Amino acid sequence: MKTIKIILTALTFSLLAASSYAQKIDVSGGYAFLHLDGSDGVSGVNLNGFDASLGVHANSVFGVAADFGVYHGSPSGVGVTASSYTFGPRITIPHIPKVKPFAEGLFGGSHFSASFEGASGSTNPFAFGFGGGADFSLAPHIAFRPQYDYFGFHANSTTQNSSRLALSLVVKL
Repeated sequence: MKTIKIILTALTFSLLAASSYAQKIDVSGGYAFLHLDGSDGVSGVNLNGFDASLGVHANSVFGVAADFGVYHGSPSGVGVTASSYTFGPRITIPHIPKVKPFAEGLFGGSHFSASFEGASGSTNPFAFGFGGGADFSLAPHIAFRPQYDYFGFHANSTTQNSSRLALSLVVKL
């Protein structure tokens, strides 16, 4: 827990420092699909939801991102809800007209809850993700962002592997 607090504090100060020099800020939101991989013969779980992010760019290449997602599904009658709140660096490839590809590393937390016939439980694993996407310009300050990330959720010495696909609209401020 102490490591998470140190990482979140460092990323918060990085975000504040970058924002004072920022050339651009982007806000995105849209549909997200989260697939939790199965193990030991158990099939994976698909969850649908919403993803939102805030990107602050110190220059045309380096920035930081804050990402928040909420996902839900009911596999085999079990209600599963997950949320993730992660932060980290984002590297953008500049100078490509109308397309801005990026890669990011995200670190933070998550919350999972499940319920079935009146019984419920929850957990709060450490979350981390690596991936990227691209912003395709639709108008001067509007873009479409497809994004794919590997996500890991780590708790009790095990890591739950997962994949996330997000399709968002981006407003560039």
